Amino acid sequence: MDTSSTMDTSLESIVIIEGDILRRKESSGIPAVCVGDQVLIGRAHSGDENGMTTYFCGWVEINGVRAQVGEVEWSDYLPENRSDFTAPSSKVLVGRHHYGDENGPTKYAFASLLWRGEEVRMTPLRETIPQRESNSDSKGEAGEVMVGRKHTGDENGLTVYRYAVPMIPTPRC
Repeated sequence: MDTSSTMDTSLESIVIIEGDILRRKESSGIPAVCVGDQVLIGRAHSGDENGMTTYFCGWVEINGVRAQVGEVEWSDYLPENRSDFTAPSSKVLVGRHHYGDENGPTKYAFASLLWRGEEVRMTPLRETIPQRESNSDSKGEAGEVMVGRKHTGDENGLTVYRYAVPMIPTPRC
């Protein structure tokens, strides 16, 4: 029997496909939300509150099938100068809203990730090394999506990003 055309469906792969790049003036108050089943995969910021923030969005593909983003929810507002947010279990970040300077409010958009109708769980998170906010630049490693962020102080304060890897759902019996 010729098996050259058969696929091994036991292979499990998670691929992040880079998508939209959103740029906002940090203090503008214009929300940055990934659309079209994209999730946050990174963020960069340069300068003070009048500097530009870049949000990197991307799609999650599991075993060749693109995952879908569920209903978007928003966190409560936190003061930016002491914000610390991690999406609830099995949720990913899809956006952020901030206005003003470091004393202004920040909130995060998060959602479930669905694959073939099943909610995707996340591996335990990984935190980045703290970096100065005024020159921060972070993207997830292979297969990672953003699930949280912590920041203290003004633009000279430190920012930590949190990432996790989606886990392939176990089929229901």
